[in-house]
Amino acid sequence: MPSTINNSPLPASLKLKTGQIFTGTSFGAPVSTFGEAVFTTSLVGYPESMTDPSYTGQILVFTQPLIGNYGVPGQDQDEFGLYKYFESDGIQVQGIIVNDYATEYSHWTAVESLGEWCTRYNIPAISGVDTRALTQLLRDQGSTLAQICVGQDSDINNIDSIVFPNPNNENLVAKVSTKVPLIYNSKGDVKIAVIDCGVKQNIIRCLVSRGAAVTVLPHDYDFNSVAHQFDGIFVSNGPGSPTTCVETVKHIKTALETLNKPIFGICMGNLLLGMAAGLQVYKLPFGNRGHNQPALNVDTGLCYITSQNHGYALNDTVMPKGWKRLFVNANDGSNEGIQHETKPIFSVQFHPEAKGGPQDTVYLFEEFLKHVRADKAKAEGLVTPIVSKVKSAIAALA
Repeated sequence: MPSTINNSPLPASLKLKTGQIFTGTSFGAPVSTFGEAVFTTSLVGYPESMTDPSYTGQILVFTQPLIGNYGVPGQDQDEFGLYKYFESDGIQVQGIIVNDYATEYSHWTAVESLGEWCTRYNIPAISGVDTRALTQLLRDQGSTLAQICVGQDSDINNIDSIVFPNPNNENLVAKVSTKVPLIYNSKGDVKIAVIDCGVKQNIIRCLVSRGAAVTVLPHDYDFNSVAHQFDGIFVSNGPGSPTTCVETVKHIKTALETLNKPIFGICMGNLLLGMAAGLQVYKLPFGNRGHNQPALNVDTGLCYITSQNHGYALNDTVMPKGWKRLFVNANDGSNEGIQHETKPIFSVQFHPEAKGGPQDTVYLFEEFLKHVRADKAKAEGLVTPIVSKVKSAIAALA
């Protein structure tokens, strides 16, 4: 008599440290895992979100009900050797929680389903969860330590006996940062050192596609010792608590005191630059994650819709001497950027590159590189002759 194969999905649950249990069915890897449960309001871009190194250590809850309907694209690369559709070379989240997983997908770039992708990377995924109720809970009580449990133990209420590890106590930046320098677009006209705290592929693309040569350095690399090789410094996004990045902050502080080069930071880069300038950081209750966060430019009064993914913010109540606020979140009033008052040094908490999200602030890359090129021209003595020619021409007209 032939054996019967059970193709029914495995039961699965999300168990929160605060005692709540949300049940569903597994459509990813049949493994259990721990992480910090956070939610994103992004409507599209789940491949980019799931491969964003800033989500390392986190269980990602999608508020968008239907997930997986356009499958997962292949690992195609562009002319710079960067992934076209992903922000890193693999899935970074600990697991995902969705309301309705689309078992059938359709998109011209798709090569596999979301479930197949998760299984291949050994990432658990749960469907059938009331994500609206879960999101409201996380919004009210804050991001919460949790366990994804798949299989026969998923419906057992054993939360009191579970030890929930806190990923924010680890140096997650060290986990995702490159171990060796990487070079992109080596023939670019200006050279940018990228301090890799978990840099996204599209951040590198935004630099190299605008003509810059990029060298990606490990997060704790003493870039000051090789600063003469670069025209500008960029500090990237990254996961976890910025307080674990002691060496990186130390190097940035040295740069602020000794270097005279443009510096630009994004997300974790904003936090680390602020700490180096003398500001403190604090943990947001549930963070800002999504593609629809309003950031208000303090100088111009213009408000931009931005993509964000962070759980910490700078305390900018009192700014250090020589520094000012650049952007503020129009929803919760948290800091969204700082700027030096006299030097070409600035950073933002949101993501101007916004792969999968709005690109209203992508101009900031152009602003940074404009400063870099002007600074390089001045250092090479190219500005003075031009100014002299202009003055001579004006004198001749007079």
